[in-house]
Amino acid sequence: MIGEIVSVNPFGERFEPGSGTAFVVLISFLVAFLAIRTSARLTRSVSWWPGGVQTGGVHLHHLVWGICLLLLCGFLGFAAPLQAPLWHIVAIGFGVGAGFTLDEFALWVRLQDVYWSEEGRTSFDAVVCTCTFAALVVIGTRPFGLDEASSILGTAAVVAGVTGLAVACFAKGRLMLGVIGLFVPAVALAGAIRLGRPDSLWARRRYDPERRRRSEERFASTRPMQRAWQRMGDLIAGKPSE
Repeated sequence: MIGEIVSVNPFGERFEPGSGTAFVVLISFLVAFLAIRTSARLTRSVSWWPGGVQTGGVHLHHLVWGICLLLLCGFLGFAAPLQAPLWHIVAIGFGVGAGFTLDEFALWVRLQDVYWSEEGRTSFDAVVCTCTFAALVVIGTRPFGLDEASSILGTAAVVAGVTGLAVACFAKGRLMLGVIGLFVPAVALAGAIRLGRPDSLWARRRYDPERRRRSEERFASTRPMQRAWQRMGDLIAGKPSE
């Protein structure tokens, strides 16, 4: 009709709440993590770069700002009737907060500054697992391999079984297999029956000396896959201190 004003959403349906907005969160998360990790590496190697800890001063780790941003954006997402583009700004803020917070994941569990130690590499592992989980959500992979035609009892049985297999993967230190296994049950099964890492909870509680020796050989730092993973971590997150 002539003269009729048509309202067009410049963001399109692609970025509506759902997997589209999850994509915005994922990209924001990745950019924030890479930016704050780069800043931390510059603080470590360049004397004039801001962010260093001064003697006798108080240092607020960037996970504090990340937590505050997560709380604010999470509250706005629930409490405010947001429309585009404000909805996308909140999604970006949530992703940035998650990136800042997970970059110091190792500090959550150890309650001390292990950022540049070998234990601090846990933060990099957490970021990789989070990105994998988010990417599977964005591409539309169904959790637990379920379809809409599943019965209630069948769904409950599948969820319980796959969750149990994924927990076994996590206990064995096979984090990536556990995350992917939540969406692809065959991967969870493969991880649950494979050899666990020698420093994992499963190995400490259940492995005898012979099986622990096999685990140490399987995950030795000299193995090609282990070296490749270590080099990728050094390239992205920075090499741990000696």
